[in-house]
Amino acid sequence: MKYTQLGRTGLKVSRLVLGTMNFGPQTDEAGSHAIMDAALESGINYFDTANVYGWGENKGRTESIIGNWFAQGGDRRERTVLATKVYGNMGVEGEPWPNQDKLSALNIRRAVEASLRRLQTDHIDIYQFHHVDRSTPFEEIWQAVDVLIQQGKILYAGSSNFPGYKIAQANETAARRNGTIGLVSEQCLYNLAERRAEMEVIPAAREYGLGVIPWSPLHGGLLGGVIKKEVEGGRRASGRSADALANTAVRAQIQAYEDLLEKHGLEPGEAALAWLLTRPGVTGPIVGPRTAEQLESALRALELELSEEVLEGLDEIFPGPGPSPEAFAW
Repeated sequence: MKYTQLGRTGLKVSRLVLGTMNFGPQTDEAGSHAIMDAALESGINYFDTANVYGWGENKGRTESIIGNWFAQGGDRRERTVLATKVYGNMGVEGEPWPNQDKLSALNIRRAVEASLRRLQTDHIDIYQFHHVDRSTPFEEIWQAVDVLIQQGKILYAGSSNFPGYKIAQANETAARRNGTIGLVSEQCLYNLAERRAEMEVIPAAREYGLGVIPWSPLHGGLLGGVIKKEVEGGRRASGRSADALANTAVRAQIQAYEDLLEKHGLEPGEAALAWLLTRPGVTGPIVGPRTAEQLESALRALELELSEEVLEGLDEIFPGPGPSPEAFAW
């Protein structure tokens, strides 16, 4: 396993991040525990979750699965850099009761305590804001974070789905507060097929020393060899991938992508992950395996070295937006 610093912090994390969103909805508890054991054995030490995972009436279930895994001992918690998120509605049903969601100091305090109980741990290493809260000033958010850090309940704060200007706003506010380090990471949608983060989000993250953690590295499976699977196994794309492939221009783009990788003897999903690992500012992509086999495939991406010919070919097929402001100005 390869490790790197998380942004400007001294924290060392693996270059692949284990995403747990499928634990509960797609993978049962025993299977989830087996995947976490395999990930830790392979050297992955960075696990990501969120309080809403499990979804619907089962939200919180994923954190509970992880907590039961920690409870088995064997230094599982001590060897894991644990990240979870706050923002979503954690009410039982329907519309949230006031202060059961978003980033008020009250909800942050309550949400941390609930996550700690489900996770069966005394602290969260990286506590992430799952979305921007346009109603709560960062002064209030950082005050709540300061208290939790002083109490030893969280160590760092991170963001997810923040635009560049909110990353700047958050860290400029933090800089005005004594002893507040500010955001240390940003989770954003970023992959070969969705490169808009390169224009503002990633430059802002790099400027402020945040580690970039891309989610959906295979763009909902679209970059995982969907056309090849249709042809070879009769396995048709579903969900977002099927909707995307219904567009003839997108289908032609994905076909060109798969043809390029086949020419070089590369598996599409592994190459898509390997490409992200070459990108400036990226700490490591989140992989969300439903099975042990999917985890093994993701791990192989760490060993891939994409040639200049392949990298240039990928840029031709999936051109990025270019830097800001040149991407939209002269």
